[in-house]
Amino acid sequence: MDRAEKAEVVEDLKGVFTESGSLVVAHYKGMTVSQMADLRSRMRAAGASFKVAKNRLAVRALQGTAVEGIAHLFKGPTGIAFSKDPVAASKVAVAYAKDNDKLVILGGSVGVTALDAEGVKALATLPSLDELRGKLVGLILAPATKIAGVVQAPAGQLARVIGAYSKKEAA
Repeated sequence: MDRAEKAEVVEDLKGVFTESGSLVVAHYKGMTVSQMADLRSRMRAAGASFKVAKNRLAVRALQGTAVEGIAHLFKGPTGIAFSKDPVAASKVAVAYAKDNDKLVILGGSVGVTALDAEGVKALATLPSLDELRGKLVGLILAPATKIAGVVQAPAGQLARVIGAYSKKEAA
């Protein structure tokens, strides 16, 4: 790889580090090509990506970014999982690491916050952005349906009382 190619790789990685909502750094030593392809396809399906980069170039790309604190993770055969969704990359990486012990999660970041391996695993347990939006809409709509039920309840009770009196007088 000549200097121009290295500079291009550093710029690409710098773009990944600045634009991603979350990053997961993991060791992939011992994984076969088919396992790596499976991991990448799972990442794509979730809206994330997995990239292998030289550690020196990755550390150089991290300089001057908000996530510069994770530079110490780039030792050995490391891969980077990243996504714009803060949860997607960590969910897929943690799920794949459970199935395949050759993928070892080292840490990562969410926004500007650096995470250790346990932090990435905790992040993977959170619901995705779409699930959170659905829950939020459900919470917003719930009071409206309860208010409608409460408003209709007195009218229904009044109608039952009047119906009971009319049956009583008819008898």
